[in-house]
Amino acid sequence: MREQGTRGQGDKGMGKESIKTHEDLEVYQLAFSAAMEIFETSKKFPVEERYSLTDQIRRSSRSVCANFAVRAAFPKGSLAQAKI
Repeated sequence: MREQGTRGQGDKGMGKESIKTHEDLEVYQLAFSAAMEIFETSKKFPVEERYSLTDQIRRSSRSVCANFAVRAAFPKGSLAQAKI
């Protein structure tokens, strides 16, 4: 069980670097790398799939990174206050 105040400090030394933006998060970096790999792989898809399956896969992979950015820009509770 963790002691109080050690949140985010795991075996990998998490918590030692300060996180200034969503781009500093390891999970964002992994999602971004995956999105780039998906984009490169989808270039090899058949031409007839270009505007259906390929487009949908590319958009969904980018949306993961976009969701991290939105959450960082609008912390918990601020979306309702901003009336977006």
